[in-house]
Amino acid sequence: MKQINVERLSLKDLHALSVKVKRALAVARERERKQVKAQIETLATEAGFTIDELFGRGRSSLKGRKIAPKYANPDNRVETWSGRGRKPKWLVARLKKGAKIEQFAI
Repeated sequence: MKQINVERLSLKDLHALSVKVKRALAVARERERKQVKAQIETLATEAGFTIDELFGRGRSSLKGRKIAPKYANPDNRVETWSGRGRKPKWLVARLKKGAKIEQFAI
């Protein structure tokens, strides 16, 4: 491997070298990922498995499911919240006024 004396390079040359190194790292990382994937596929096939049997389709069985609401706005029962993710504005406003979250439970 060729040695580069980075201490003698100009700022412009160092930046150009940095860009090349980042690109080379990305290519090497992708090459290694492909090699590992091929090795895993080969091992699975030799053992009589498919990748889907071992790892599934990569989707959680819960993904995309609707979660039942746990809290509702007493002023507008259509506005609900499941208790996941960010709190809705109506709930945040009520909590700031001193209400307890249990008051909005369905």
